[in-house]
Amino acid sequence: MSNVYIHIGEMLARNARMYPNDLALVERIPAEKKRVEITWKELDDRVNRFSQVLWQKGIKKGDKVVHFMNNSIDWLAAYFGIVRTGAWVVPLNFRFTGEDVAFCVDVAEPKLMIFGEEFSPRIDSVKDRLQVKDFICVGSNIPAYTESYSRLLDGAPSLPLETPLTFDDPCGLYFTSGTTGQPKPILLTHRNMASACVTENAHHRQTKKDNFILIPPLYHTGAKMHWFGNMIVGAPAVILKGVSPEWILEAVSEEGGTIVWLLVPWAQDILLKLDSGELKKEDYKLDQWRLMHIGAQPVPPALIRHWKTHFPAMDYDTNYGLSESTGPGCVHLGMENIHKAGAIGRPGFNWETRIVDEDGKDVPEGKTGELLVRGDGVMKEYYKNPEATTKSLKDGWLYTGDVAKADEDGFIFLVDRVKDVIITGGENVYPVEVEDFLHTHPAVKDVAAIGIPDERLGELVAIIIEVAPGKTLSEEEILKFCEQLPKYRRPRKVFFDQVPRNPTGKIEKPKLRKKYSGIEEAFKL
Repeated sequence: MSNVYIHIGEMLARNARMYPNDLALVERIPAEKKRVEITWKELDDRVNRFSQVLWQKGIKKGDKVVHFMNNSIDWLAAYFGIVRTGAWVVPLNFRFTGEDVAFCVDVAEPKLMIFGEEFSPRIDSVKDRLQVKDFICVGSNIPAYTESYSRLLDGAPSLPLETPLTFDDPCGLYFTSGTTGQPKPILLTHRNMASACVTENAHHRQTKKDNFILIPPLYHTGAKMHWFGNMIVGAPAVILKGVSPEWILEAVSEEGGTIVWLLVPWAQDILLKLDSGELKKEDYKLDQWRLMHIGAQPVPPALIRHWKTHFPAMDYDTNYGLSESTGPGCVHLGMENIHKAGAIGRPGFNWETRIVDEDGKDVPEGKTGELLVRGDGVMKEYYKNPEATTKSLKDGWLYTGDVAKADEDGFIFLVDRVKDVIITGGENVYPVEVEDFLHTHPAVKDVAAIGIPDERLGELVAIIIEVAPGKTLSEEEILKFCEQLPKYRRPRKVFFDQVPRNPTGKIEKPKLRKKYSGIEEAFKL
């Protein structure tokens, strides 16, 4: 594969050589009326300086560095700086609590952590438990135990490190959802990362003239891998910090945006304001906006049809992927297949798919089974979890845990998820975390958390509570109690009922989803 791909760090260096003075990234902070830009040469120099800082601190190939920041130009500079040393970059969800961070550090065993100043209280709360040698903080108000990112960069040379890398070398350790509720560490290689660049560009045909409006969080294997399609050809991108319909359209208009990746609620918000007249397309320069695509959650076909009434000439694509497949692209609808809206699509560029029964045999057309994918984006392993790895990886095939069926044209439709992870607004919520928390309430005998369809967020977190004998409990009390949870994990719907369990003690989630969500009707075309 070395004659097909180059490492993502080398892609960036190549852009700096070929297009040194061309725009690479713009960072827009609408709430502060702030805009910052950087060229490919300036970005590459910043990356080199940070890799030199890490090298001076003893970070070598195979070490781990935790990366805990909000979206920014420095997010990417730090990420690529870590990659250039040959270390594993360990990007964390900006919503992680201190306890989540401590868990990830225990698993990853990093030598160094870089984090944004806004996360200082969370790091402080678990600092004494973190087996980390060095801490670097990005910002002006930094804790005493850290060093300043900007000061370290100012004192470092911009010479590139010559770290020998192979495509089978690990590149990133991404913590994602697991059925146990704890973040599951997924190990991705340099081949995985490079393949994401190639696949994305093949799907969406980015050229040097494109400008990608980057909104979702970079820690995830979604938006960043879509941006890779721009990076591989030296095309610019805009990091938009903050989400509102006005800010999105302003960024597209003022920056000349051509591609925007949205979540369902963001697209829905834009449509609502266009429908009401609060937003008027003629107030913005949108003619160059050629593609809107969505992933990370089920996409209602009605939303796509609605979008096309406002933007009839714009291309649309649905993307399906997992962190285990290095993000989106293993299956996609295709810009030319809007007539199949509702499907997740067909195998992506350089990907294969199968749908199999419980015995691993291919199912006939129209029959349901588990979706399998195979390609260069398939992860190396679940780190430190050989049992889960063996279960999910067989003969190069990744068992996704998603139930699907294919139509007569080979388009794949998701039917349900074997995994019970709830996807709300593009974020994963692990039912067991909600259930374990509610089990601490003295009036709760049993509880189940499920996802129920929602046009705006994809799914809402719903809970079914079985009240302890002799106790009383109201919806208001439960919702108040759940304010201790992070906002995206809080239940939006509360039902009081018995929680059905099978003979082995497992909650029968399919029965609950059928009873309370009407899920069989929710995704009909």
